[in-house]
Amino acid sequence: MKKIISTENAPKAIGPYSQGIVTGNMIFVSGQIAINPTDNEMSKGGIEEETKKVIENIKAILNAHGADLSNIVKTTVYLTDLNDFGKMNEIYARYFKENPPARATVEVKSLPKGAKVEIEAIAIIE
Repeated sequence: MKKIISTENAPKAIGPYSQGIVTGNMIFVSGQIAINPTDNEMSKGGIEEETKKVIENIKAILNAHGADLSNIVKTTVYLTDLNDFGKMNEIYARYFKENPPARATVEVKSLPKGAKVEIEAIAIIE
């Protein structure tokens, strides 16, 4: 069985996918880019602002199912420029101070809406 997570506090899906899926004790959060859920526009600013918005969007999806960032066990970070890794990592570290999740980071040619960063997450719930 799977349950769809849908919240107005995170960007609406811009394709045929769900914001998140719950199955068993796992939550799969679809890749998030820095879209502001109130106006569906990309956040203005550099990689730091985009990373903040992406993580806030992930947090909103988890919160819609009673979870939070501490439930995340794995993330995958997609960057359009690995030279942005240090700045992204600095912001990322602020959100995952203790017991950070496992993570992979890969460089990609491009992301939807010209985003510089996209992050997907897997969380475990009790």
